[in-house]
Amino acid sequence: MTMYSAMTTATGEGAAQALAAAVEDLEPFAVGVFEVEDGSGLFEVGAHFEDPPDAIALDLLAAVHGARPWAVSEVPDVDWVAKVRRDLPPVVAGRFVVHGAHDAGNLPPGTVPLLIEAAMAFGTGHHGTTLGCLRAIDRLEAEGFRPEAVADVGAGTAVLAMAATLAWPAARVVAGDNDPVAVDTARANLRANGLAGRVVCVRAEGLDAPAFADAAPFDLILANILKGPLIALAPAFAAALAAGGRVILSGLLTHQADEVARVYARHGVNEAGREEIGDWATLILVPITKIQA
Repeated sequence: MTMYSAMTTATGEGAAQALAAAVEDLEPFAVGVFEVEDGSGLFEVGAHFEDPPDAIALDLLAAVHGARPWAVSEVPDVDWVAKVRRDLPPVVAGRFVVHGAHDAGNLPPGTVPLLIEAAMAFGTGHHGTTLGCLRAIDRLEAEGFRPEAVADVGAGTAVLAMAATLAWPAARVVAGDNDPVAVDTARANLRANGLAGRVVCVRAEGLDAPAFADAAPFDLILANILKGPLIALAPAFAAALAAGGRVILSGLLTHQADEVARVYARHGVNEAGREEIGDWATLILVPITKIQA
């Protein structure tokens, strides 16, 4: 069955959310609002329909809410999960290889497998942010870094928490996400990888959960989210970081990395390394006292 997608952008989250609410009257089966992470202040509004949407009604709503004209396109009837599985090969990140079940028998020898199904989308390792974080974990382990407590904030698929658990089997690892679906997904992935019971998965805003408080201070904090939340979490991360610890941050466009690094420096955590993959940057930060030692 052919479906239809309508996309536009509006300036400011308020206008975008209001437009999304108005579009609900046209009875789409899904509506979403997403920030365009380029500093423009634009928000993308997307709506998906089973039947061709009313173009006049869409144009009127766009005009009322100051949005750009809608771009409407047909979405062919495709088994997207099967297509993604075909099109996304395993990803090698240092010693780690992120793969789907269909590739389990075709992995490079000597690598550490992380099973993440393609249906999970973000967190499969194909995105530059996840890849950068996995490489950073691999480098820290190779350098002899040995954390006793690890926090994965905004864990999503828990791929980073799993990588940390496999790199440092003795470490206590806590993975949190504010989306209950993500928490369920993380637990399912842990079971699929034979790691059930080795990572504590909780629903949390940042570090705001008893499991994080009980495990702190952390020798390693992982956060692959977005610039805004990373900046907001800087004080909490600095306070929860053990002496000589590390913070790995991603979800950042390359032009956002300097601003985030400056914010963390003001909280006593300095940049010690950076990797850029395409348009995305991954930062490794350490307490200032560690740099001065």
